[in-house]
Amino acid sequence: MKEFNNGEFRKKDIGKNYTVYGWVNKRRDMGGVIFVDLRDRSGFLQVVFNRSFLKNDFSLAESLKNEYCIKVTGELIARTDDMINSKIPTGEVELMVENLEILSECETLPFNVYDNDTEVNESVALKYRYLDLRRDKLKNNMLIRHQVVTSAREYLNNLGFIEIETPILCKSTPEGARDYLVPSRLNNGSFYALPQSPQIFKQLLMVAGFEKYYQIARSFRDEDLRADRQPEFTQIDLEMSFASEEDVWNVTEGMIKKIVKDVKGIDLSDFPRIPYKEAMERFGSDKPDTRFGMELLDLTEILKDTKMNVFRNAIEKGGVVKCLIVKNNGDKYSRSDVEHLTDFVKIYGAKGLAWLKYDNDTFNGVIAKNLEDEKLEKIKNTYNVENNDLILIVADTKRVVYASLGALRNKIAHELDLIDSSKLNFLWITDFPFFEYSETEGRWKAEHNPFTMVKDINTINDPENCISRSYDLVVNGYELASGGVRNYKREYLAKIFDALSISQEEANSRFGFVLEAFKYGVPPHAGIAPGIERLIMILTGSNDIKDVVAFPKTQSASDLMSDAPTEVSNSQLKELGICIIKEEKND
Repeated sequence: MKEFNNGEFRKKDIGKNYTVYGWVNKRRDMGGVIFVDLRDRSGFLQVVFNRSFLKNDFSLAESLKNEYCIKVTGELIARTDDMINSKIPTGEVELMVENLEILSECETLPFNVYDNDTEVNESVALKYRYLDLRRDKLKNNMLIRHQVVTSAREYLNNLGFIEIETPILCKSTPEGARDYLVPSRLNNGSFYALPQSPQIFKQLLMVAGFEKYYQIARSFRDEDLRADRQPEFTQIDLEMSFASEEDVWNVTEGMIKKIVKDVKGIDLSDFPRIPYKEAMERFGSDKPDTRFGMELLDLTEILKDTKMNVFRNAIEKGGVVKCLIVKNNGDKYSRSDVEHLTDFVKIYGAKGLAWLKYDNDTFNGVIAKNLEDEKLEKIKNTYNVENNDLILIVADTKRVVYASLGALRNKIAHELDLIDSSKLNFLWITDFPFFEYSETEGRWKAEHNPFTMVKDINTINDPENCISRSYDLVVNGYELASGGVRNYKREYLAKIFDALSISQEEANSRFGFVLEAFKYGVPPHAGIAPGIERLIMILTGSNDIKDVVAFPKTQSASDLMSDAPTEVSNSQLKELGICIIKEEKND
């Protein structure tokens, strides 16, 4: 095993002989003297092949090419003043090579590994991921990932948490996304599921009396992918007995503060706490980016008796009218620009986007001619509208207004560069609704899961006003973690299953072993599960989760490097008792 790291040599190490290993990052042939930047995980060391000092045939050094893997032995010496490279930590020293051994050669590369500034086609980079991981960006991301996990483990171990692994092959207990199913050879026709989270097992560990559990847990969800989502991901999974929300918040907040301090050297202040209802009203989102203002403003009361049907009708149907005021940037948006914004909010269900501009102490725009003067004046005075302000308005149900204006708020902030990318704004979102209404299924479903405790069990039959003891940790517009105080009382669970139209038979089929365990002295417990990849995305400033995963999948959940998923042989399918039914294509 190598004894020395190339990037750690300094002037104090001069005068001794060392054997170092690595890859040829760059090679410069000066005629009789060859300089090589020798790279390993720790960084670079310049090694020098001089015809006068090298004991090998000099032609061996002349044969070196980029990404050859080599071993060299020689004396570490000081660079001459005119050769010092202040851009790298080892820039004052170099190794004068006496012996060279080529460990392995490298064929022509599909892209330049040593040039970190060159953009590489994503498909090519993913196909040759092991080469892309040699580049500084991805290499450093992997090292930060290691730091994050190490920091979390140190923190939790010091608090008396026990790391326990839970099964990967388990029972299918749907938790909101599709399960990845695994056929059982020994039990033909039956399937395991890969865990969407260790939720049930960590609750059973509380029943078992371990009190404080954590796991760096692999989880799997068969969902459509996006920039912040992969089919397999990792959580810092936590559960603790005899604990309230405050306990979970304090433990998690302390862990995140330690991780950020260890990785970024930043001291975070305490995380604000915002109830779900307030977050939706102010930001239109339960994962708000609070690095900028431009909050949603309510026009419902001002416009409730307006003659403009588009507003009055929405309010009379129980909806709301809200707006964004884009301060001092009205001149950045032409009529056609606003039309593009209108198309954008329609993606989120809005029927349209009304707008007003205030210039030269006057409102203008299509609705300015139709909206009563006293309404315009009330809007101006209530929200301190000034010249060059643009007001963007949506009238609809709360769900549509929040979704459309919340997304529009983020879009405009990025367009106008309103976001301070150096900030890390963590906050807690609390008091989520217990129920959410599924339009497709025509019934109320659990917002998180049926094992979350409600604040007041007497509201269980009032789904619109039933609040759960659940919470999310949010940072810079991303949901980083979700958790809750667990419902450990069997009589409460029975009422919740009834409210969710889950029969006793279905409950036993899906959660029977949990319900059985809850007969035997289950303690009150609570937990949370921060996502490691999303945290590292934030810490590294990346916008793509693939940048922080060693071997990621594409948007179609494919691995271009290993060519997975692939078809398997008929003999394998027969052994598993599986028949593939291929969909017929309609011409």
